[in-house]
Amino acid sequence: MLKFSSASARIVNSERAMAECLEIAFPDGKPGEAGLFIINSALGHKLDKLGAALQKLAPGAVALGCSASGVIGREGVGESMSDVALMAISGPAGEYGVAGVRNIYGHNSYEKGLELARALKAKTPAPTAIYLLCPGIDIANDLVLKALTETFGEEINIFGGTSSDNMRGLVNYQYYDGLMSEHDAWAVGLADPTLKAVTRATHGFTAYGQPLTATKVDGHRILEFDGRPAWAEYASRLSLPASSLCGDTIPVGALAEKLPEELAEEYGNPHILRVITKYDPDGAVYYPVTAREGLEVWLTSRDEDLIFSEQRRSLEWICARMNGKKPVAVFQTDCLARGRFLFNKVVKDEIIAMMHSFLNDETGQTPPWLGMYGFGEYAQLGGRNTYHNYSTALLTLYRQ
Repeated sequence: MLKFSSASARIVNSERAMAECLEIAFPDGKPGEAGLFIINSALGHKLDKLGAALQKLAPGAVALGCSASGVIGREGVGESMSDVALMAISGPAGEYGVAGVRNIYGHNSYEKGLELARALKAKTPAPTAIYLLCPGIDIANDLVLKALTETFGEEINIFGGTSSDNMRGLVNYQYYDGLMSEHDAWAVGLADPTLKAVTRATHGFTAYGQPLTATKVDGHRILEFDGRPAWAEYASRLSLPASSLCGDTIPVGALAEKLPEELAEEYGNPHILRVITKYDPDGAVYYPVTAREGLEVWLTSRDEDLIFSEQRRSLEWICARMNGKKPVAVFQTDCLARGRFLFNKVVKDEIIAMMHSFLNDETGQTPPWLGMYGFGEYAQLGGRNTYHNYSTALLTLYRQ
């Protein structure tokens, strides 16, 4: 039976930050009982230094990690450059497995996804859920999800997200097997037969105006919108010059892709959102999933009332699926644009407090909780594993 512990801290020194997290997560002073640690960290910490510090404190444990614009946990939200959070997993080796893959990009996302899936299946043949972490720049997320779903079957529940930087869209990091990289992916298979997983994502943006139409595409790269270089046309619609950086467009430039009617009803919104985190000198933009000619996307604006009401509806849906049970662990992936770049601290803390209130146990205690502000999120929609942007994605694990 798997057990979970979590903690977060705001300390500049990496070794002290890890020591503080372990003291919080293991008040009995026994961090060595955990076999796996997942670390989310702001860019002020180097993941390899955090991993090395963890190895000193919990020798033999496996450490995975990613960079993020901020972290979320039982203690609340941390978005300074020195915030770090972790989730510790302990239990029989056969109830979880870890695999990773190097050098994953948009052009090889499916092939690398298959490589990752097969490596994970060799260690955990029949997981009930998979935590997936991919790079946040230059990747076709739908193809990675396709590879994992084909390998493990349609019933597998995939959750997690993509790493990020501080919204500049320049570099983001993953940590696996003792190495920090910009284009690695890793996955954790959870095979505890007593656990069930529920995932849900929601945003709160509304589309407006006339759509941009992709008139020339190459895989997940959109070369032209409406017959013009894609980046120039996109920036122009935002009233920005073509010389703008991705960091200028991410807070205000969420793109909305229309959903089928039945999915829109479940999602609580007629659109799913997409983010642009990279573009080429020739003006081609990197779409986070496979694009197609004729694809229409709309610009959006945030609706604070809708964000709150849909988050509440999402939490009610999750609680109904758990049939009155309380989670033993929660994993949260938020778009970094929903952090300090979108909400002030009071509003953000109110949203997190609402999540905690729905998922706390009968004594008011928040379960082990690991979250991050990343570039994208994985959660099911319509019973299928789906990639989201600008959303709050929650996974709850509960005992049957």
